[in-house]
Amino acid sequence: MKTILISVEEFMALQASATPHMVFDCTFDLMNPASGQEQYDKAHIPGAVYANLDTTLSDQGTLDPSGTLVPSADAASGGRHPLPSRETFAVWLSSVGFANDMQAVVYDRNGANYCGRLWWMLKWAGHDAVAVLDGGLQAWQAAGGEVTDAPEPAHFQSNFRLGEPLRKLAVTADVEQGLATSAQTVIDARAAPRFRGEVEPLDPVAGHIPGALNRPFSLNIGADGRFKPAAQLKSEFEQLLAGREAGTVVHHCGSGVSAVPNLIAMEVAGYPPQALYAGSWSEWCRDPKRPVEKG
Repeated sequence: MKTILISVEEFMALQASATPHMVFDCTFDLMNPASGQEQYDKAHIPGAVYANLDTTLSDQGTLDPSGTLVPSADAASGGRHPLPSRETFAVWLSSVGFANDMQAVVYDRNGANYCGRLWWMLKWAGHDAVAVLDGGLQAWQAAGGEVTDAPEPAHFQSNFRLGEPLRKLAVTADVEQGLATSAQTVIDARAAPRFRGEVEPLDPVAGHIPGALNRPFSLNIGADGRFKPAAQLKSEFEQLLAGREAGTVVHHCGSGVSAVPNLIAMEVAGYPPQALYAGSWSEWCRDPKRPVEKG
């Protein structure tokens, strides 16, 4: 069972084995949401199921008159990409034929930015056997892996059963309560100019949660497109934490998506799993009473 990363070679061996498995393509583009499906249609690993960030890996909610997404009543978080309820997610997994005895392999073309979301959600649903294809579709193709533009046949419905969550979902109240204590360390995965509040292309307020540390998610990926070696990641996170307890870390970003590569990187480095504040900055900054820091 692979639970964090899977190399191209390991995935090829999995495909040749009798182990039940399913592969998911999570390619996406925030600035052009339709392009993920288009890229999947042009080239994907044979057998891959497309998992759309907006319509599958997020609660669809409704738009208010200002164009702001209002999550459904049973959404598990707020923000620009609210988590669907675990029950809604399980229904989708069942609809595509994913079963509890399967190994899941997730990939994208985006430095594990979007497939990390599905990796975390499966852990949250109680399914440990999920791994990110290290290097994504680029590494797969570089190793001679086959891709196809053929439509995938529908899978038979399964009956995916939720288990106890294997990763912690932090909500806004948790983060607010932790601001006044040393029992919380917030790590923000957004690019440094957004963290400092110099620019804000997506949300109504610029800045960051007071006391947060900045670790842009792209820093976890090496020049070869794969996650950096465990020892290097451990050294970088030790420098960032500067003596803070790793078990107190709560990760966030703009909308709970690009924070996940930081969670994955810390697990690659040997740290225990940390919490994800899925509502992230887009949920935090919507209430003017919540404190904001710049610089």
